[in-house]
Amino acid sequence: MHKHIFVDLGVRDLKRSMDFFGQLGFTFDPKFTNDQAACMVLGENMYAMLLTTGFMRNFTDKALVDARESTEVLTCLSCVSREEVDALVDKALAAGGSSKRPPMECGTDMYGRSFEDPDGHIWELMYMSPAAVEKGAHGS
Repeated sequence: MHKHIFVDLGVRDLKRSMDFFGQLGFTFDPKFTNDQAACMVLGENMYAMLLTTGFMRNFTDKALVDARESTEVLTCLSCVSREEVDALVDKALAAGGSSKRPPMECGTDMYGRSFEDPDGHIWELMYMSPAAVEKGAHGS
């Protein structure tokens, strides 16, 4: 099995992105952060690499997606409670993010909300009760 996950996301203004996510409480690993990239710590062994679009072009011959216009990926993070979901989305909105979708309610077992960061990347935050986790996707 893999030991770490690094999700690379192209950003237009690295400082603005770091300021935005810093207001949400995320930290950055200075060993992997410079003027072209910032290693945002999402959790234990989980990272989002915020790469300037110019730097990101070094890693692919394909056109980069403008997340304001198209969706390449939905990044979903688990939360320990509905309150944590709401608090994080509310911080994102206060920091300049946006939200275009209503909260997702699945009874008392699942709750989610999403926001878009300043570059248009979609972040989903999801709470699942222990019962929902036990049931799994098919409710068995």
